[in-house]
Parts: sequence; structure tokens; C-alpha cells
Amino acid sequence: MEAVLTHLRGAIERGEYAVGDKLPSEAELCRTLEVSRPVLREALRALQTMGLTVSRTGKGTFVVAQAVEDPTFGDYAASDLLEVRRHVEVPVAGYAALRRTPENLDHLAHLLDRMERETDTTAWVAMDTLFHLAVAEAAQNPVFRRVIEEIRDALARQSAFLTELGGRREQSNREHRAIVEALVDGSEHDAVQAMSHHLDRVETTLTDIVRSSRATTAPDAGTTA
Repeated sequence: MEAVLTHLRGAIERGEYAVGDKLPSEAELCRTLEVSRPVLREALRALQTMGLTVSRTGKGTFVVAQAVEDPTFGDYAASDLLEVRRHVEVPVAGYAALRRTPENLDHLAHLLDRMERETDTTAWVAMDTLFHLAVAEAAQNPVFRRVIEEIRDALARQSAFLTELGGRREQSNREHRAIVEALVDGSEHDAVQAMSHHLDRVETTLTDIVRSSRATTAPDAGTTA
């Protein structure tokens, strides 16, 4: 999927497909790129998430931009989503460290163990969103859970995007482990720091993906760095 995405993204960013152009049909792309339809569709979804294309039912996929600016996850831009997550999930982690119950800790530990063993991206992403919901539940304030529920679909889309394009799964597991350890210790400070670090890494990976995209559009000077 990454190879297909890199090929299509490069073609768009080099201007081979201009803004307003329609991409070839799925059948044609599958033949040309010699990939299965499921793989191609994953790549096309990633292009949409990056904001490079839009899919119009019954008409096809059209180019709407030639550079990645701010990926969109569901109804929310990545920058907006991250801003809200910092203002909600960081203090929530602190409250969770102070208020968590033994049942909360058991649930989080069970989720974390499953995530660390999981190899399927789709299953792991589903558990990733459950993990963040579980932290919100541990804060013992139903409003926090409702906020996370509201952005749950966007979180899942972001998680899948970062896992597939940024190789975030193992790193994220380690960051989640640090969050749980802080909750077990009942340390508000450590929980806040662990969640802050987790979101910092999310932002860094997103930025790296966008920069990688922009680098492909830079003029070829005929030299390498």
C-alpha cells in the first residue's frame, strides 16, 4: 500500500495529475500498478486523508490539491484534532491517575497486553481508540468520555494513518505503557507528562509525513544532500 500511495502521491505532486483531473479507474490502476483492489483502495483513502483527492460517488476520484497541508480525519482537520486532544486528554490523564479504580487499571492493562500482541492494523487501531476511551473513563467524569466519543472516529482514522504511513504502532505501545504505569503509580505529574509526550510524538509523525510529501515536490537540483 505504501508503494502505491507513494507512486500516486508523487504523480499528483509532480503535476502529472493536475487539480481537477480525474484519476484513472480502479480497474485501470490495478492493472497498471499490478496490485489488488483492496490495496489500491487503502492507498486512495490515504490520498483523501492527506487532502489531495476527493471521491465522488459514481464519478470517481478527483485531484483537489497538489501538496499536503493539513490532513483531515473524518470531520476534523489534524491541527484542530490535536489542539483539542492536548486540552482534553492531557489533564484527563492527570485526573485518571488520581481517581482510577482497580477495575480501570485491570481494563487498561488488559487492553495494553492485547495491543502489544496484535499484528493486524485494523484490530490494533480499534483497540487504540478503546485505550483512550478507557483513560477518559478512569477520570470518573462522564463528560470527558463523551468528548472522546465525539472524536472517536477521527481518532481511529488518525491512528490508522499514522500506523500505515508513520510506523507508529510499536512506539505508540511504549507510550501507552508509560501512561498506564503512571496511572498505576497514582502520579498525576507522570501521567500528564506521559500523555503530553504521546501527543508530541503524534504531532511529530504527522509533521514528518507532510514534510516528506512536500519534499517530493521540490525542484530536482541534480544533487543529493
